[in-house]
Amino acid sequence: MTFSIVARCPASGALGVAVSTAVPAVGAMCIYVRAGVGAVSTQSWVNPYLALDVLELLERGADAESALAQALGGDPAADLRQIGVIGERGHGAAWTGAQCTGWAGQRTGATYSVQGNMLVGAATLDAMQAAFEATPDLALEERLMQALEAGQAAGGDMRGRQSAALKVMRDEAYAWVDVRVDEHENPVAELRRVFELARRQVTPFVEGMPTRDDPGRAPPPAVTRMLLTPPPSRPGATQRARGTADERIDELARWIGVEFADDRIAHNLSVYRTILTEIDKLRTLDLSERHPAIVFDMTRVYHATERTTERMTERTAEHTADRVAGERP
Repeated sequence: MTFSIVARCPASGALGVAVSTAVPAVGAMCIYVRAGVGAVSTQSWVNPYLALDVLELLERGADAESALAQALGGDPAADLRQIGVIGERGHGAAWTGAQCTGWAGQRTGATYSVQGNMLVGAATLDAMQAAFEATPDLALEERLMQALEAGQAAGGDMRGRQSAALKVMRDEAYAWVDVRVDEHENPVAELRRVFELARRQVTPFVEGMPTRDDPGRAPPPAVTRMLLTPPPSRPGATQRARGTADERIDELARWIGVEFADDRIAHNLSVYRTILTEIDKLRTLDLSERHPAIVFDMTRVYHATERTTERMTERTAEHTADRVAGERP
């Protein structure tokens, strides 16, 4: 009932997981990451102790394959489990139990493991694998995000969509990136929106947080000023930050004098929310150097209408004159 990718960045040593499913709180249930040790996604009929045991074994020096095999050996219901593992070194490892709900499978590589169950089909994992392998020069969090988006675009969970999460650890014991979306009709697209917002508002703060080597660090003044401003005024602020859907519906209703039925509101939001999310994302982009400004001049419409009306009037007059001339004795 889940598709995920666990991976390591060879350049930075970062470790992370991206996952989506059709139940709430996937980020709380499936993701386990320990800086400098490994990353695990435990799914299907989730057993968190499998992930914890794997991380302990990795920390003691085992590679992903042997850590996974040892942990599964202590689980009497291993056939119900699915799990993906990556360590700070070595090849990715995965397990898909024989009793996982189909379609279920896995793909592994030198720095990642992709796995999923209760999927539309194998295309989901193939797309995730291809997307991750095609982006070696990007930061790990972006590679994971793109892989998750590719998996969703290829079909994803056969039951639908509900939650998604992304977590990446670097050198510190706290997360570099940790964003989640729950109870959403398009959680992967919403995760992208939250991720972009976090990159502009949270990442600068995390960069200034205390570290083991420098416990006295503090965010730079520019970050402090940003976080002291209201959310709608911060970089990357979107329409959702400027008002809830209910508030905007109420405002629209007052403006046009129409009451909206609850079922109609729910339907419209489900249909158009992804479009609005993309519009909000585009509003944050500066494309002036790549595309000239497009100006919509309403007066052109009126002028065109006037010219059309004038031509129609002239033709009517000509037709009337011809008809009158033809009726003369």
